[in-house]
Amino acid sequence: MNIEFLGAAHEVTGSCHYVEVGDKKFLVDCGMEQGPDIYENQEIPVQASSIDYVFVTHAHIDHSGLLPLLYAHGFRGQIYATEATCELCNIMLKDSAHIQTFEAEWKNRKAKRAGKPEVTPLYTVEDAAGVLEQFVPVHYHETIKVCDEITVRFVDAGHLLGSSSIEVWLTEGNEKRKMVFSGDIGQGNRPLIKEPEYLKEADYVLIESTYGDRLHEAPIDFAKALAQIMRSTFQAGGNLVIPAFSVGRTQEMLYFIRRIKEEGMLSDLEDFEVYMDSPLAVEATAVFHDNVSECFSQEAKRLIAEGKNPIRFPGLKMAVTSEESKMINFDMKPKVIISASGMCEAGRIRHHLKHNLWRPESTILFVGYQVPGTLGFNLLNGAKEVKLFGETVHVEARIENLPGISGHADKNKLLDWMGGFEKAPKKVFVVHGEDAVCDSFADAIHEKYGYEAYAPYSGDRFDLLTGACLEQGSRQVKQKKTPSSKASSNVFARLLAAGERLMRVIRDCEGMANKDLAKFADQINALSDKWSR
Repeated sequence: MNIEFLGAAHEVTGSCHYVEVGDKKFLVDCGMEQGPDIYENQEIPVQASSIDYVFVTHAHIDHSGLLPLLYAHGFRGQIYATEATCELCNIMLKDSAHIQTFEAEWKNRKAKRAGKPEVTPLYTVEDAAGVLEQFVPVHYHETIKVCDEITVRFVDAGHLLGSSSIEVWLTEGNEKRKMVFSGDIGQGNRPLIKEPEYLKEADYVLIESTYGDRLHEAPIDFAKALAQIMRSTFQAGGNLVIPAFSVGRTQEMLYFIRRIKEEGMLSDLEDFEVYMDSPLAVEATAVFHDNVSECFSQEAKRLIAEGKNPIRFPGLKMAVTSEESKMINFDMKPKVIISASGMCEAGRIRHHLKHNLWRPESTILFVGYQVPGTLGFNLLNGAKEVKLFGETVHVEARIENLPGISGHADKNKLLDWMGGFEKAPKKVFVVHGEDAVCDSFADAIHEKYGYEAYAPYSGDRFDLLTGACLEQGSRQVKQKKTPSSKASSNVFARLLAAGERLMRVIRDCEGMANKDLAKFADQINALSDKWSR
């Protein structure tokens, strides 16, 4: 019975934790890294086809985004997640696959002109469609015996629609241990979703630390602050461009803008239009409507009971097609543009930045966490010029930040969540935070509660029966690879994984009829003849 830390170890994104109990193997989250990749992440220590289960805390790409790659490498096990997370992953993983394919095609057009080798997408739309068939939806607070060795329960983490902390009970022989994976914990007092739930007992706790070294500013009336920025931007004749993740933050922005319109905060400018420019956001907004009873806050439910849609209002326009998106920038009337991604690393937001960053009358408003090294982080920290689509764009627009609403709990709220445990866990593992933050927050937990807290690195492996560290991972900073080398190594790894899966299938064929075995052998030999060099 052991755990190995793979992703989001001394880094903010790419959550992935590997657990073995008896002969069962599972992952908690399988996320994609976003922004700079500081440390070399340990690969999953077994073939993807050997993994029995994945438990997903929530749908954000840094927690779910590598599931299609896992499938491409042979995983065929079950993926457990809340119903809302399953619905959102159905949208987001397909979208991620489209982005991977589109970017590969775009890079290959450039590579062809430059005489450089082609790149291969990380995974395909078919991989995304395949892994989505493996999802098993569950309800909050439902205790599920996955197998003799593993029982799980999902509770609301208050971070995103469907987000969860996961309780995992492990049984190996006569030994039992309980683990709690916090997922991303919400700050609370959110406009649409419920408060995070506290848990009372665990032998081991994994807790995120995104904001583990800082405190959020005192809550403000976000709608009024947003209205002030909108007024000054519109009066200057510019656009208000809001980079926002399609799932979660976009819907919250719609909630606040509905308030602004409904309460007449911009009565002299009330006919302004708001463009939600993201096919993903349009689909995700529908998912929000489908999960009112299980996921919405009491305030949101009250509005619905009064016949009010909390995230719809006059002047809201949806841009789904690329043509609809392009037309937004041909309309010179001041407007609000909400587009993804939230850190400006991909998606349509980059086109809107290209059209608005150079305009002093426009405003770029950030409303979420920006990973160091991302375009959003650079803009927020004073970049004077940026590269977009191969062009240098001078930054003349006003850059604003409204931190009053956050999807992540701050240091005090994270410590409060840890305070929910009625007795000391054997060990607390601090993950999902910037390099120094993981260590400082581990110190803060120990200082306040006396708990043994440790910030693991990728590759660190612990015995869950004794709590002892079995193996230490690398502390070396990652060496930068060229895009072509990364692409080629990924494709070859996929081929090796396919070979390993074939060997597992062959071993499972023992005892079949000789006629079938001979036929299978002939097919393998024919394939080998075709590709042998």
